[in-house]
Amino acid sequence: MNTAELRQKDVAGIKEEIKALQKAHFGLRMQKATQQLGNTGTLSVTRRAIARAKTILAEKQAAK
Repeated sequence: MNTAELRQKDVAGIKEEIKALQKAHFGLRMQKATQQLGNTGTLSVTRRAIARAKTILAEKQAAK
């Protein structure tokens, strides 16, 4: 999900997106630990997506 789509969501929607991304990242970490993850680049992609969503959430909360 890109920043434009995240900025259109409300605070609750962004929090749900963060939870989903964290769950996906956890699953990827478990796959890596059990040697099942083929593309390890997805770990950094999800980590950056979580950071992006948290940054936009902080911006929205500060604007209130």
